[in-house]
Formats: sequence, C-alpha cells, structure tokens
Amino acid sequence: MTGVHLIHHPLVEHHLTILREKSTHPSLFRQQTHRLATLLASAATADLPLRPLNVQTPLCQIEGQTLAVRIAIVPILRAGLGLVEPLQELLPDAEVWHLGMYRDEKTAQPIEYYCKLPDQDPCDVGFVLDPMLATGGSVVSAIEALQRWGCGDIRVLSVIASQPGVDRLNRDFPEVNIFVAAIDPILNDQKFIVPGLGDAGDRIFNTMR
Repeated sequence: MTGVHLIHHPLVEHHLTILREKSTHPSLFRQQTHRLATLLASAATADLPLRPLNVQTPLCQIEGQTLAVRIAIVPILRAGLGLVEPLQELLPDAEVWHLGMYRDEKTAQPIEYYCKLPDQDPCDVGFVLDPMLATGGSVVSAIEALQRWGCGDIRVLSVIASQPGVDRLNRDFPEVNIFVAAIDPILNDQKFIVPGLGDAGDRIFNTMR
C-alpha cells in the first residue's frame, strides 16, 4: 500500500462539512476533528501486521490475533494534538512523541523548536499527525526526523490537504502513505488551504482573534 489515500465515506463528508463551517463552535470543532481522526485512523491501520495469540475464553482456548509491530504516534504541535486521542483510543499501547514546529509568517517555512525522538530503537510504524497539510513543509520535517530515527513505515494523517502539498510529499517520499479526508485544490498568498477551514490550531484551541 503506497501513495495517497483519499477516504471516501458518507460520514467523512458529513463531519467534514460541519468542520469547514465558519460558525462551528470550538467545542463542536474538536468533536468533529476527533470523529474524522477516528475514520482516518481506521483506514490507516487497515493493513497493520498481526501475529497469532492464544487466549482463554470463558468456554475454551482460541487462537486470536494481536498487533505484531511497535507503533509511534507523532503529532506536530500544536494542531496535531487534536488528532492524538482518537489514535490512542485505537492504539492504547502506542508511544507518543511530539514534534514542535511553527510557520515563519514571512517565508511560510517551518521552524522546528522541539524534537525529542530517541536516537535509537525506532518504532516499526510511525503515524505523523497534522490536521492541515498545506505546503507540506512541517510534514516533510517530521518525515525526515522519523527517517533519521530509523522508522521504516511512515504514514501521514491529515484532515485536509492541498493538492500542492500532496504532490510534494508524493514526489519526495513515494514510500510514505498519506491518508486524508479531503484534498483541496490551491493555496492562497498566505499559504492557507482554499477552501480549507482556516487555522485548525486556532479553531481547536479557541484562540481565534
């Protein structure tokens, strides 16, 4: 499984429409983000490898299945935090490692201010979380950090991506899987996704001014 995965589902369309609406209250915005992240996570984990595990039911012993890989959840601060909880609910044993980046308002380039990934013992699968994949700059930095760590299977989860951002990641990292609920066509002069939904971090954390 490689490339870009646009999730087609009636619930995705429904929840995304509410998320885009300018008047959606921050509390509802967070709920919709949570719901969409759950749907994205379901798709992004569909092919995780399993190994047999024998368990004892109240009636007999049976061979079941358990995950056979170590997983890292890597949110890009701060907006990526809005996607963490749904992933943890589905993957309660996953490690969570944070990457802090902000965008230079003049150049639109990401500036890293926090990275605590270990130097060794990498996870098998890394999920990079960023609600908005605009230029792709922050996600590129996150992918490069996971590659330096030695993570061999990197998957990006974004609610909305721009076509230029998706094209950039697909070109530079063809081995990385990208899971998105929508791909919007363009970026404006400020490098915001259009039509998009504005600043996801501000809307999640109610810091719109």
